[in-house]
Amino acid sequence: MKSGIHPDYHPVVFQDAGTGTKFLTRSTITSSREIEWEDGATYPLVVVDVTNESHPFWTGASRIMDTQGRVEKFEKRYGRRTRKDV
Repeated sequence: MKSGIHPDYHPVVFQDAGTGTKFLTRSTITSSREIEWEDGATYPLVVVDVTNESHPFWTGASRIMDTQGRVEKFEKRYGRRTRKDV
């Protein structure tokens, strides 16, 4: 491996913003925030919006889209289109 061309790969703690779940892994990302981990060492902390703990695909919770009122909302806002409008 060539020296001097690879980014610094170090341990980092990621925290899910929604659930608060934390996990330790390795990454090249940097952060000014730090956290003391269970082993007593201090690691950079990166807060992320979605992890496997909060993503609907991995949790099995699916979001139901409200398609019923979308057309009516569009027609109310912009008016109903007729054939000759096209």
